[in-house]
Amino acid sequence: MSEQIRVIEDGTITSPVGFEAGATFAGMKSYREDKYDLGIVFSVSPCSCAGTFTRSTVRSPSVQLTEDNVGLGKVRAVVANSGIANAVVGEAGRKDAAEMAKLTAEKLGLSKEEIGVLSTGIIGMELPMALIRAGIPKIELSDDGGQFFAKAILTTDTFTKQYAVSYEHGGRTITVGGVAKGSGMIHPNMATMLAVVTTDAPVQDSFLQQTLKRAVDYSFNMISIDGDTSTNDTVLLLANGAASGELITSDSDGASLFKEAVDQVCVYLAKAIIRDGEGSSKVFEVQIQGAQTEEEARMAARTITDSNLVRTAVHGSDPNWGRIVAALGRSGATVEEGKLSVYINDVCIMEGGLPIPYFKDAVIQQMQQSEIAFRIDLNLGEASATAWGCNLSEAYVTFNSAYTT
Repeated sequence: MSEQIRVIEDGTITSPVGFEAGATFAGMKSYREDKYDLGIVFSVSPCSCAGTFTRSTVRSPSVQLTEDNVGLGKVRAVVANSGIANAVVGEAGRKDAAEMAKLTAEKLGLSKEEIGVLSTGIIGMELPMALIRAGIPKIELSDDGGQFFAKAILTTDTFTKQYAVSYEHGGRTITVGGVAKGSGMIHPNMATMLAVVTTDAPVQDSFLQQTLKRAVDYSFNMISIDGDTSTNDTVLLLANGAASGELITSDSDGASLFKEAVDQVCVYLAKAIIRDGEGSSKVFEVQIQGAQTEEEARMAARTITDSNLVRTAVHGSDPNWGRIVAALGRSGATVEEGKLSVYINDVCIMEGGLPIPYFKDAVIQQMQQSEIAFRIDLNLGEASATAWGCNLSEAYVTFNSAYTT
């Protein structure tokens, strides 16, 4: 992380200049004090936009509408609801997503093409449009309303996920903020996970999309809670240029610093999702080193984090490294057993393809910690990748066995 990038205390999506947000309780979820289920993020000036979206062939109409509008390059406001995913409900889903965009556009004085729509919650239920029609006009927007939007997109999450950073470059302060939700049905393939990132930097459209895709590949696409890709996965990046100054392009002096700031926000949010995994109590990191290609390193890391056998071993603090190696072997990455080295929290347990004697009780004690690191060196090349996962617990099974009941 560059020393030039500073973390903003209590930062959120409205930390960048020129962004407002707000939320209300419309009634899509059971009521509780300080609970919200409908929110808006808004750039007070026109902005560039970029997006990555679920690759699932069963996708919410909210995703399709947003992807279409992002493709037009006009999105400067996002309306989001939680509790109902607006997925697998036929033509009603398309009409309801379009009406949400229209209602939000009318409230903000924009065209409907300038609105993105995010929905998350139970699949197979139609949106209660009477509640949404009544709720959208009630949303009060402010430059410190990011915290309310963060609450409005939660479903099974136990805490909000917000983060913002800033840095100085070329005599101006540039800020990047973000918010995300996700706790279950997390195995993003973009690119029920949602994220919105905002910045007051002036950024060229094509470079903004390039920056977001790279950040998503290194963050949200490297986490897994349960191996299930949502019908609604969406990550949006809005840049309104309120920080002024020269347009940032791929050739600009400030391009690398801007990319690093976006990466940092996305990685933080992705890891926060893992920490909030349904029923989880531990986070584990998988570092793959010495792979032949980055693609193979990424495949290897993701396969290990997605292994239920590895995840249950983490839950039980069991240093069963055979499960790690077995997952590695089926990942599709090039592996030579005689060159493998495996570490648990920097304790070498396998080197040159052979087991290394170690004090098992000491490793078990380390695996009882809330954060664990597995490092696997393939010793075949220079490529590397990192992925994050969480333990699979009895609580996860109990919770999801009765999700809709």
